[in-house]
Amino acid sequence: MSDHKIHDPHSHSHDSACGHTAIKHDDHVDYLHDGHLHSPDGGHGHVHEHVLADVGANRSVCTPAHTCGSHDNKHSHGSGCGHEAVPHSNHTDYLVKSHLHHPDKDHCDDHGTVTHA
Repeated sequence: MSDHKIHDPHSHSHDSACGHTAIKHDDHVDYLHDGHLHSPDGGHGHVHEHVLADVGANRSVCTPAHTCGSHDNKHSHGSGCGHEAVPHSNHTDYLVKSHLHHPDKDHCDDHGTVTHA
């Protein structure tokens, strides 16, 4: 039995030309699609759902002193904010340039960088 979470089937194929943001994740590439990280399972006809782990450069820490030069302090991350949602550990972060931002009360936490593929 597999411990991989399989995403419900959809007709879209993820690859370097699909138009979705590609992020390096462990030893492969995932594609951001509607708040999910999709990893094509080559030749098996489905995609795996992945979540960025709370490790290394992507620790879920509170960083109240973080200031972002990519949006003003009044910006609120959430549905429709203009930034892509990224599943990270047990919560959702928002991709701002190459940084994971997490809304936290009156500030935005920096949960580290990701590498675009």
